[in-house]
Order: sequence, then structure tokens, then C-alpha cells
Amino acid sequence: MMELDPTAPLIGPAIGQPLARREDTRFLSGTACYVDDLKRPGMVHMVVVRSAVAHARIRAIDSAAARALDGVLAVFTFGDIAALAQPIPIRLAPLDGFERFLQMPLAQDRVRYVGEPVAVVIARDRYVAEDAADLVAIDYDELDPMVDAASSITDRVLLFEAAGTNRAAHYTVSRGDPGPRFAGADDTRKETFRCHRHSAMPLETRGLIAQWDAAAAKLTVSGATKVLFFNRRALAPMLRLEERQIDMVELDVGGSFGVRGEFYPEDFLVPFAAMRLGRPVKWIEDRREAFIATNHSREIDCELEIAARRDGTILALRGRILADLGAYVRTNGGVVPAKAAEFLPGPYRIADFECEVTVALTNKTPVGTYRGPGRYEANFFRERLLDMMAADLGLDPADVRLKNLLRPDELPFPLGKLVPYSPASAYDGGDYPAALRRALAAIDYPRLAAARGPAPDGRLHGVGIGCFVESSGAGPAESARIVVEAPGRVALYTGVSTAGQGHETVLAQILADALGVPIGGITVFHGSTSYVERGYGTYASRAIVMGGSAVTVAAANLVLQVLAFAAERLNLEPDEMIYRDGLVFRRGGNEPVLTLDGLADEAVAGSTAAAAALHAAGTFENSKLTYSYGTHVAHVAVDPETAQVEVIRFIAVEDIGRAVNPLLVHGQAIGSAVQGLGGAFLDQLVYDAAGQLLTGSFADYLLPTSTDFPNIEAITLEDAPSTLNPLGVKGAGEGGIVASGAAVANAVADALRPLGVTICDLPLSLDNLARWLREVRSQQ
Repeated sequence: MMELDPTAPLIGPAIGQPLARREDTRFLSGTACYVDDLKRPGMVHMVVVRSAVAHARIRAIDSAAARALDGVLAVFTFGDIAALAQPIPIRLAPLDGFERFLQMPLAQDRVRYVGEPVAVVIARDRYVAEDAADLVAIDYDELDPMVDAASSITDRVLLFEAAGTNRAAHYTVSRGDPGPRFAGADDTRKETFRCHRHSAMPLETRGLIAQWDAAAAKLTVSGATKVLFFNRRALAPMLRLEERQIDMVELDVGGSFGVRGEFYPEDFLVPFAAMRLGRPVKWIEDRREAFIATNHSREIDCELEIAARRDGTILALRGRILADLGAYVRTNGGVVPAKAAEFLPGPYRIADFECEVTVALTNKTPVGTYRGPGRYEANFFRERLLDMMAADLGLDPADVRLKNLLRPDELPFPLGKLVPYSPASAYDGGDYPAALRRALAAIDYPRLAAARGPAPDGRLHGVGIGCFVESSGAGPAESARIVVEAPGRVALYTGVSTAGQGHETVLAQILADALGVPIGGITVFHGSTSYVERGYGTYASRAIVMGGSAVTVAAANLVLQVLAFAAERLNLEPDEMIYRDGLVFRRGGNEPVLTLDGLADEAVAGSTAAAAALHAAGTFENSKLTYSYGTHVAHVAVDPETAQVEVIRFIAVEDIGRAVNPLLVHGQAIGSAVQGLGGAFLDQLVYDAAGQLLTGSFADYLLPTSTDFPNIEAITLEDAPSTLNPLGVKGAGEGGIVASGAAVANAVADALRPLGVTICDLPLSLDNLARWLREVRSQQ
């Protein structure tokens, strides 16, 4: 049996170092290559003609004027794609019944939301294509729109008549038996909460370039990201191609946060147009399209009830969730309601829990995942109710949480089967109360609690807490491939995608330690389908948990190959050799018998055996999730006259097992906290009764700037390394956002409690706060 040197630990000098992102050089110097930077000979441009109404039958489409415009090459409607088009498949969360509500790449005879693709125009330049799109005349027979989930489930107006219902899914999950617990409780509290519709707004909008090489029968799609292998698997049968005939190429990506990279209608339409016309076709989404076409998220209503003893011990929890999925079931839309139900109990000792989930269709843009899907909403619902319960019982909210948080000796804690499409899971390891204590100490909670109420300037101060547990590292597998190309030069190919998170730096750190080589000589290639045999992509904070672990497997395989090469050359048994920091030693010897650089020289000189030894692949498989955990605490001041809120301090504590790069983890935590606070106070997608999006530009859909929330502090803990992967890591991309809405909502509620304002809804917008204050004053 060949062995690695036991004195050469996996976690070495590169892992744990706060290295600056290697990618930043090209990002900041303007040398990065985004999809719109690409130009191809003979390239033409596609523009999508989108529905201007929320719900209608299509009587006719007249494209004659558009086709006649000089420079227009083609106008395609559903009839042109009918022989190939298939419903866009579900990637995650295939809830029972969803298959009835899938979206076609172009509307066939009915439109169901403003922004739905009805036709595409291809022209020699973007300007002509835009002009031609305006000339496509669509005759609509308008139908009543349904823009409210509660109204939609009455089925008064059906979005899909053949289905006979607007309920896309309905189910109940549970563990234990809440009924007897509620019957014997000292205190129960029921409230109805709402989390508003909002979504990610990446700096770079979506875009693709497709090029068909007829001679080679090869399609190249540039600009794909996130889940390229799935998208290739979905696209191939639509175009009657084999997967091997399609290359998905990932370029630099200006942000994703869950909304980019899923299979959208354009992911079929751009390649289809390129194959039909025999020319490269480019499509770049404009910002208005991004608002109405890219996935929305978060919109959920929740009725939640808690049972407790007088001392604040939680006995049971039960809830009902109504999720607005928009007009169609998209590739991962079911994740949002399913995870909201799963994470309602949170990190607490709640053995008895039940939740009824209803997923409704409405005439709005379809829903998908957005950073912390379901978790953000569930944490807001539960943590607000905990504060209400604490107030009922006259207890401090921090004490209630400390009493009920799972202790280290209670982990692993079985969750039961709370997601219909996934097996039962369990929280792994950690010290949840310790994370809360760390956050309370950092913000000086005893002082703040004593200082609640009005300040000399008339503002009301409040403090709020949000505790959470977060899953990450979704399987089933991830792949990596390593090639030592020359002395001091190592290429790493990974199946994970990147959208600016710093994966090129972090994966290089992992490989540097695994091989014991300088990090400066490592180049990381990510995402594209030509790099590894099979990849699974980046979502659910899995890139380092799964992708990083795959790197360690590939590196171990390469080391074994090098040891076998050296053993054969010396006519020794492989287990007589050990590897350390790029050198091979005979066991017990002090002088290297082979070096990695020397072997690379042989490969460059033409040795096929040496080259084979320096090329290795590896796959890391794991079906269990890792669970990070933590606490957010917010201190706010609210002006009761103007409804203005200042977040004075925000503390985000999370235990991620092990930080490969603490600097990048810190940046992820700060950035996601700002994103979450923006969602709590600013971001809101608002529709009118006709299904028209009213907040369709940055003039009225507000985003946080760097000066809005300047006092955010992130504390990263490494107290509970994961035992499910060789690096001990857990996901670090979403912990900063998942409880941010909960913490600031509790803080604002705490500040406004003397006035009688009850916070049950997000966002905490200026309009909402002012309205709530007016309502309370009018009642008084």
C-alpha cells in the first residue's frame, strides 16, 4: 500500500492565510474578459420580444415589418422552434405536481407574466435588432391577472387550465407531535408574517454567445456559468445533439448570488438561432430585462405558532407557508418554499414541529434561488416570533435563545424528513450557544439592553438578535483534474464555477498545500465543460466543501502516481517511498530520489511515462450536508417622526469549520450582510393589480451603497470543523445574509415597542415604517 508522508499534514502553510485574491489583478485593471467583451467574426445580435401584458392569449403575431427592416436576419416565434422546443426541466426541488407548470423557451399560445419571451429578432447589430423588436406586433386577448398568492389559490382564474388549479404543490412535513405540546403549554403565540419579493442584482447582467461549427458538428456556448454541466445536459436533447457536441465555456462573471446561470429560455434561444443561421449569435440582457426576466425570490407568507413553558422553554412549533412562485416552475424555484419550511425550527431544541406548505402560481416573474433561499425568510419568521413570545413571558430575548439553542452534547441533532425530495438530515457539530455569547459580548449586549428607549436626540434605540443554522456543501460529487505542465507550473481544472468569489485563489491554496508546491505556480481553470469529465457547479455554498475536497483527492492521486513512478524506476515497492513538498524520498532516507520538477522536465522532454504520472483526476463524493451556524445582532436608532432608521452596529458571527482564506471569508460575510440589510430596508419588487412591475429600474428599486451600512463587523469562528470532508470546511457564502433581516427587524421592533408598533412584515422600508407609525397614532 503506497502511503503519503504522515509528517506532511493536509492543512499546511497556504491554507489559513489571508491572501489577496489573485483574480483582482485582472478585475481591477480592466483585463478581465466578460461575455460582452467577446467578438466573433460574422457575429450577429439577438433581442428578445417580451410580453407587455401579464396574462393573455396570443391571437396573432405579425413580424412582417420587423423582417422587412434592413439588417434583420430573422424573426423567430414559437412556430419556428416547435419541432425542437421542450419544457425547461427542473434541476432541484422537484416537488410533486411541478411538472405541470414548466416553461417553454417561447410563449406558445398564452403569456403569463410581463417579460415572458414571445419572439426573438436577430440582426446585424444590436440597434437594428432593438428597432425591429419594437415592430413585432402581438395581438393579445387579455385575461384577468392573478398577482396575489392567496387570491390565486381560489382558482378563480387559472394560469394553466389543463392543470385545473394554481396550486403548484401542497404538502405537510413534520417531526414529533406538536398537538399535545400545544395543549399542555403555559403560553402560545400565533402571528402571520410576510417576506416581500426581491432578488439579486448582479453588476453584470446575463449574456451568451453561441457559435455552431457545422463542419465539426460542434456548438460552443460562451458566457455560461453556475451549473454548466446540467445546462448542457438540458440543452442537448432540445437541439437533437449529443452532450459531447456542446462546449459550455465560463468566462469572468460579474456576480450571481443564485440568479445567474440557471437554464433560462435564452439558454435555448441563443444556440438555436446560431445553429439556424450558421453565424455566431450574441445576446446581452439589458437592465430592464433583468428586472422582469431574471428570477425573483423570497415572496412568502407564513402563519407561525409557538408553544412554551413560563420559563421560556420552547415546546413545539407549527406553521403554514404560502409561497408565490410566479408564473412558471423554473429550474430551482421549489428550493425557496421547501427550505423555508425546513429551516423554520432553526438551531433550537424543538423536537415537535409541523409545517404545511402551499406553493401558488401568479402572473409575475418566476421565482428561483437567491442567496440564502428560504433561510432568510424562515429566520425572519421564527426570530420575530421568539421575541414576541419573550415579551409575552417578560423574559429577555437573549436568555430565551440561550435556554433553547442546541448544546454541543445534543449534536448531531436529527432533523427528520422535512424536505419531500431529500432524505432525512441532521445538524452535525458545533456550539450554538457559544456563537450567541460571542455576538452578545461583541456588541456589549448588557449595556445596550439597559439603554433601550429614547435618546436625547429623540430617536428610539433597539437591539435585535437573529440566530441561525445554515446547510452547505450539497453533493453528490465534484471533480478536479491536475496537470504538472513544467517545472514550477501546475494547472488545476475544476468543475465548480465562479462568479467573483475568489475560487481561483482558494483552490490554489488548497492545491499548494496538498502537493507542497509554491502557490505562485498554480493556475486554476474553472467551470467550462471541457476541463473535467463531469462537474456539478456552484450553488448552496458547495464550491470549497465539494470542489476543494475534490482537489485534495486529485492531488493525492497524483502523489500516488509519482510514488509509483519512482518506485518502478528504483525497482522498489511503492510503500518504500514517501512524498513531501514536491520531493520523493526512500523511506528512512534524507536525500530525494526524485523531484516533481525533475519529473516535469522529463515530461517536457517527451517522456510519456513521466507525463502520465503528472496528470491526475479526482472526484469527491458526499451525500451529507455540512451545517454552519451563528448569530447576528443589530443595534438601531429609529426617528419616530421621520421613520428613518440608522443601523448603528451590526455583528455577524458564524462558525464555518475552517477558513481556507480568512480574508475572503471576511469579505463574503460583510458583503452578504450588506446584501441582507439592503433586502430588509430597500430592495422590493412591487406589482400593480394588472401585473405590471412598478419597481423596474434603479430609480425605484433601491440598493444599498457602501455608505448605507458602514458599521458591520464579521467574526469568523473555527470551533467546529466538519468531519464530512478532508478540509474540515463548511460553506461561508450565505451565513452573512440568512439572519440579517431577522436581526434588524427585531431591533426596529424593539425600538418601536413603546409606541405600540408590531413588526410582522418585511421590508422595513420608509413607506412601511411611516405607515405603521401613522396607523398606531390614529388608533391612539
